[in-house]
Amino acid sequence: MESLRGQLLVAGPALVDPNFWRTVVLVAEHTGEGAMGVVLNRPSETSVDEAVPLLSGLAEPDALIHVGGPVQPSAIVVLAEFDDPGAAATVVLGNVGFVAVGTELDELAGQTDRVRVFAGHSGWGAGQLDEEVERGDWIIEAARRDDVFADDPPRLWSEVLERKGGQYALVARMPLDPSLN
Repeated sequence: MESLRGQLLVAGPALVDPNFWRTVVLVAEHTGEGAMGVVLNRPSETSVDEAVPLLSGLAEPDALIHVGGPVQPSAIVVLAEFDDPGAAATVVLGNVGFVAVGTELDELAGQTDRVRVFAGHSGWGAGQLDEEVERGDWIIEAARRDDVFADDPPRLWSEVLERKGGQYALVARMPLDPSLN
């Protein structure tokens, strides 16, 4: 399968794993060795100021930590929109990339426009994501920078499916419990 780096994985209706139910994942890396990404639409109730005061100057006031996935939930991952993408540790999409560990935060504030802070990430072993896509667990859609920094992250799943159109727009309107339909 071609690399899905920079693409969105939108949880299909049959994906009932509680870690990924109705999630939108930005794929940051996808090779023959495995894949890694972050869930974009799961804000926590904890603010960046509370959890990681060192990062409070980078994120918007009252910004929340997002749950990036079930892997290493105590590790912090920072995605930013860089003025110069060369300053990113890894570029994922256009000028959006990961902040390198050990980056001087004072310098970073002047090099970024938007920042999102995640606790943990999502990961797949060799071939695992390919199998899940082939099985229909995930719907693939091109990512946009605004998806990464969505103003209303919980609505992102429906918004991306609506944007994809056709049968996916119908899935976007599916009730939480289809048996109640």
